[in-house]
Amino acid sequence: MSRAVERARDLLVRSGAWLSAEHGVYALRLGADRRGRVSLTLAEPEFRALIDRPGLRRRPQGGWVARPSGCEGPSAPPGRPGVIDGQRTLIDAEGRMIRHAANLGESPIAWLARRRDAAGRPWLTPAEAAAGERLRTEVEQARAGPSLTMRWDALPRAGAGSAARVEPGDRALSAARRVEEALTAVGPRLRPMLTRICVHGDSLKLAETGLGLRRRQGKTLLKQALQALADHYGIG
Repeated sequence: MSRAVERARDLLVRSGAWLSAEHGVYALRLGADRRGRVSLTLAEPEFRALIDRPGLRRRPQGGWVARPSGCEGPSAPPGRPGVIDGQRTLIDAEGRMIRHAANLGESPIAWLARRRDAAGRPWLTPAEAAAGERLRTEVEQARAGPSLTMRWDALPRAGAGSAARVEPGDRALSAARRVEEALTAVGPRLRPMLTRICVHGDSLKLAETGLGLRRRQGKTLLKQALQALADHYGIG
């Protein structure tokens, strides 16, 4: 990785060091607020490298600070593995750069794909993982439109109807339609689990609890949903 990343890692361990998203880059300061001089600026790939090491957690006043040494994994809300709230830059329909909320950490699908069963086999096949990540990307694109109003929290948990409300003329409309088509393709029985994991970013355990499922039942449903999703996308 670049020297900037190594320099950032050295600086982040200092007292008062923190990162903020500013004008398409990430600024590292050593002072308590934005009046402090920017010591280093980082691009998106360099910022993501810091998520892995030393790890980042949200700063109460905004931005991010280094995760305390000895903590395992990136700081995340309970039940949402690998979630680091932040922003990404996208290009809107008029060619303008816009910032929108996004998870900058590891997605639940990527986290599950790294898990192995007692026999050492991956929980998810490459096709299942790729399908889940593609749906998650479509969701982020659907949320990105400045003229888009989405109620993702109201997406049907029983598979009935669409809760996406959009205004025409936005690229996000196409992404929202693709999300709805994908969720519909897996069928009403599997849609709630897929929505929980790929749309809301829930952990498998949290999804099972929310859907009233027995332990381990969610894994079976998720794999079936991801297999159907892979078929829908033509993956594998």
